[in-house]
Amino acid sequence: MAGRLYIPPLDTARLLPDLRQEAPLLTAPNLAPRRTLSHIRLTEGRACLSRAFWGLTPAWLSVLDHAPHCARAESLETRAMFRDAFAARRSLVPVGGVYVWRIQPRFKQPFLITRVDRGPMLLAGLWCRYHTSLTEHADSMALITVATREPLASLSDRLPALIAAEDAMRWLDPRTSMEAAQRLLHPAPRELLGAFPVSRKVNDPANQDPACAHPTGPMLRWNEQEK
Repeated sequence: MAGRLYIPPLDTARLLPDLRQEAPLLTAPNLAPRRTLSHIRLTEGRACLSRAFWGLTPAWLSVLDHAPHCARAESLETRAMFRDAFAARRSLVPVGGVYVWRIQPRFKQPFLITRVDRGPMLLAGLWCRYHTSLTEHADSMALITVATREPLASLSDRLPALIAAEDAMRWLDPRTSMEAAQRLLHPAPRELLGAFPVSRKVNDPANQDPACAHPTGPMLRWNEQEK
């Protein structure tokens, strides 16, 4: 599950060369759900970086705390809350990493999952117009999660789905069928991602010290010799 995001300064234009920016990328060392983030969606046929509330707010939602910040890929086509958005309103969230927690005997140890080359990642999401006066932005969104492969499955059984830069426009395009979009949602290749422990300062979502994302131990990653 994606409980927090690490969003450093990113060169989003390198990921999507024709990207239009309605607003600059919002950065955050330790972003929690139900906060504002930057996401990419299609506007008049062009990828556009705009801002959204992290928590999907469909028309019937009456309690903002009930806005889901994640949706399981396996149920997107069957759950009414997500089906319409998955059909035509897909988005991407550019990040540097995702925080997860390993349960220890006396505490929870946070880890930051990143690409092993520390490059940017595009997380799959879906969005809708907000339908509550409690949020200030026109969009709301949720990340889409998939099962996690080893060795990272020891940290979390689910992670946000990654969309490759070359598949970004196909993912965003509402003309892409739900069946075709679903085929883009799969666990990341084992060799792509790694994770390293970070300070327990991350446990407090109010802590926005950049040191939250600094490694405090070696990276856990796939070892080709362990196949």
